[in-house]
Amino acid sequence: MNFVDRMVGVFFPEAGLRRRRARALLERAYEGAARTDGWRPRRAGASANTDHRADARELRIRARSLVKNVPYITHALRSLVSCTVGTGIEPRSLAKRGAEVLDTLWSQWVPQADADGIFDLYGLQAAAYHAMEQDGEVLIRRRVRRPGDALTVPLQVQLLEIDWLDSAKQGSASDGGQIINGIEYDLLGKPRAYWLFSTHPGEYQGRPLRIDSKPVPAADIIHLFRPSRPGQGRGITRLAPVIARARDLMLYEDAELQRKNLETRLGLVVSGDATQMSNPPESFGQPAEGGDGKRTYGDLGVLPSGGITEVAPGLNMQQIEPKTSSDYAAYVKLQLHLIAAGIGVPYESMTGDMKEVNFSSARIRHIDFRRDCEQVQWLVLVPKLCMGVWRWFVDAAVLGGKVAQADYDVDWSTPRWDYVNPHQDVRAEADQIKSGLLSPSESLRRRGYKPDQVFAEMGRDLEKMRSSGALELMRLFMSSGQVAAEPPADTTEDP
Repeated sequence: MNFVDRMVGVFFPEAGLRRRRARALLERAYEGAARTDGWRPRRAGASANTDHRADARELRIRARSLVKNVPYITHALRSLVSCTVGTGIEPRSLAKRGAEVLDTLWSQWVPQADADGIFDLYGLQAAAYHAMEQDGEVLIRRRVRRPGDALTVPLQVQLLEIDWLDSAKQGSASDGGQIINGIEYDLLGKPRAYWLFSTHPGEYQGRPLRIDSKPVPAADIIHLFRPSRPGQGRGITRLAPVIARARDLMLYEDAELQRKNLETRLGLVVSGDATQMSNPPESFGQPAEGGDGKRTYGDLGVLPSGGITEVAPGLNMQQIEPKTSSDYAAYVKLQLHLIAAGIGVPYESMTGDMKEVNFSSARIRHIDFRRDCEQVQWLVLVPKLCMGVWRWFVDAAVLGGKVAQADYDVDWSTPRWDYVNPHQDVRAEADQIKSGLLSPSESLRRRGYKPDQVFAEMGRDLEKMRSSGALELMRLFMSSGQVAAEPPADTTEDP
């Protein structure tokens, strides 16, 4: 209680009690909410779109710089792409009519899909996911082609960096909708159009280009990003939590490298009158004027190996001996662990350091990482990217007269995961199948195989083995673990 509270309590006890109760209500139940620690979060209460408008561009620029210049950041993103997309997320049509036709058309169209002619469709999937994680978001645009363009279906898709989107476009639409961060929304809050530049705004041809943005219907755009907040319309780079830490670690590594360079060289600081030397260096005999008006001095030259150099009386020499850092490796390893945790990849996958990894820890981390990748596959890539392109493809097939009607029913196969311990993992799944806890089809889907294709291939193989007589030998081998040797031929002659 302060002085005022005590005086009120003396003359008006009831009012003093009310002030005491009111002051007690101001005490916070959560220590994390106390404001006495000096923590003042930036833009408290701002929406996700406001935070994006303020910081996303700078975060994106810095994330790209880290990917270009820091090896372990580059390898972390590659690990994410290889585990999440791999060689591609493949579809299998479940249409009631024309499913085989759609599958055949798809396999023929995959090499033709990229409008820029750089990737096939699965390479475009990998590039789109890499851009999404690096920049936070990426655009895929539908490019409808003419029937005479010699394509399997009259369609191509174009991968665009998010820089193509005019993020500065803000305001109200003509019918009452809103334009926020370059995206035009209708009255219900659904994206209606994306305001895109006609060329990349960072494309310089001798001088900066002056380009305007124009609206492109949302039906022709797949905006691929992973929202983390309700109402979030734009994405933030996955590297945002580790940008500052990775930069500081890179500066620390550069400083350590410079210290190591000095440690392997003999450096001297000389004070006194160098002009008294018998053969003074020119740089010391004639001090030069610095750019800031101050007089600067050069070095005394290179000391000869195994030689004796005479110095003038009065010269004081002090050897430069940088202090060693004994905990450098441990500190760097700790920081790399934190960076790997912030990005969401295993430490050993990011760095290639397997010294402290044993089988159990690697398996547990592998399971967690697999779950994270599967979450991205089935909650982001399949519903947004893969289904969006599949719908465009089916519509183009109908438009090109390849199929009679649009049926978007489809099944997706994600990349196959390798076993950590093949023997134990296969036996565990076999036991689950025997006990009815897991179906063979689900087990195959988990490994990235298509059950119908596997069963059809197994049927053909068994039929060939039955007709050739190899089936009985295979059964004997699988039951006993080895094929019984044939009895030796009887070479004895009849008497």
